[in-house]
Amino acid sequence: MGILSDDVVIISQSEKEGEPSVITINCPDKTGLGCDLCRILLFFGLNIVRGDVTTDGKWCYLVFWVIGKPNTRWNLLKMRLVEASPSFSWAFGISRCYLSDSESQPPKIPDLFLLKLACSDRTGLLYDVTEVLYKLEINIEKVKISTTPDGKVMDLFFVTDTRELLGTGKRREEVYEYLRDAIGDSLISYDIELVGSEITARSQASSSVAETLFSSDVSGEQPSGGLHTSSNVSISVDNSLSPAHTLIHITCQDHKGLLYDIMRTFKDFNIQISYGRFTIKRGRNCEIDLFIVQSDGRKILDSSKLNALVYRLRAELQQPLRVVMMNRGPDTELLVTNPVELSGKGRPQVFHDIALALKKINTCIFSAEIGRHVTGEREWEVYKVLINEEDSLPVPRSKIEEQVWNTLMGWE
Repeated sequence: MGILSDDVVIISQSEKEGEPSVITINCPDKTGLGCDLCRILLFFGLNIVRGDVTTDGKWCYLVFWVIGKPNTRWNLLKMRLVEASPSFSWAFGISRCYLSDSESQPPKIPDLFLLKLACSDRTGLLYDVTEVLYKLEINIEKVKISTTPDGKVMDLFFVTDTRELLGTGKRREEVYEYLRDAIGDSLISYDIELVGSEITARSQASSSVAETLFSSDVSGEQPSGGLHTSSNVSISVDNSLSPAHTLIHITCQDHKGLLYDIMRTFKDFNIQISYGRFTIKRGRNCEIDLFIVQSDGRKILDSSKLNALVYRLRAELQQPLRVVMMNRGPDTELLVTNPVELSGKGRPQVFHDIALALKKINTCIFSAEIGRHVTGEREWEVYKVLINEEDSLPVPRSKIEEQVWNTLMGWE
């Protein structure tokens, strides 16, 4: 029982480069659906310039105006959006005992693989590898990268495969061919093996890192350290305009993943959006109006819940990621962190964008790690990159920090 994917997701591609394409999604509703869809759009590198969301709690209708790229894989995007949409049966409230086994079971935990690469070091090597993995829909869950004194690099990527085919010889051969074409003669050895999920267990950041990145979360203050999108984030709440909904009005500066950050916050708070509109005005100024309800379908009247929601939204919009430079003995370490959804999903393409930013300013990477840190009730992904200043032209630390920030924000 179901509906055709052509009816669930319709993509009208723009005829001129730079003009928005229109993505229409018509499917049953669920709490957090907007977050899941915006996460996919962020993964595919699309810039949302306008959005409309309408739902009656059972069925939803979403329209996104997006700016794509010349290499946007529209057919694959449509497939992933359809897969994220709830099944047709949900719309009619059919009991779970009547659903198929695949619909009634919790999501399957994907297999975890260890990708081992040995290469000769060069500027931009890490970006070339992450770009290949991105194109092949292979997700980096954790990484350990180190450089030997003789200029060799050992890359250990703990990865999952969106297509769930990495256990097959054909898929592994495909990955090897793409990596060989991208890395060239620098590739020395390559191997993929299935590993246990315990490899991705949480690892706490050091005390100095934690104090630098998470002090505001411990103290309960708004984040002050690091770069910010803008100090002009305005969030107002109105419970008088609608008898059934709470209105959240937001004005802020646009950045890459803006709608995802908003939707992720609502998903973590278990809040449903009944109607929403997002538009970009002149420059990077955005206006968002959202009519929301609690999971029980009622407006939010509890002032403590509203204050907590507004506080979180403001923090996410001012500083969706945290980027700082630290001294590590005589060396320089770049630290980037972002919140993890309550579902356990991290932000897409962060490591890819870090590698891209460093490549743009010809900065070499000596070592890199991805881990997770828990502070209070929140979990964070932490990216630690040790800069190889000996093999790179001297670049001011402020420029490195600014380049990484701008790339992550999509401002260039």
